[in-house]
Amino acid sequence: MTIFAKPVFDATVVYDGNELFKGRGAAGMWAEKLAVELESPVTVEKVGTGWALCGTVDGVAVRWGIHGQRLARLEPAA
Repeated sequence: MTIFAKPVFDATVVYDGNELFKGRGAAGMWAEKLAVELESPVTVEKVGTGWALCGTVDGVAVRWGIHGQRLARLEPAA
């Protein structure tokens, strides 16, 4: 499920099949925007060589990365 319809960021890395933010600063900026949309705290977390957004939606811990220049939930590790 995507969250925003506008382009996210052009500096990304792919780690373990997931497209992530390359820098913590860009991830932090989007964490702030997502927190406003969700009306709950969103943080950034180092995932391999990139950064993901982390928060809670309906009581469930969720991580977001990038898919097609949009924020999208990362699938849980198998």
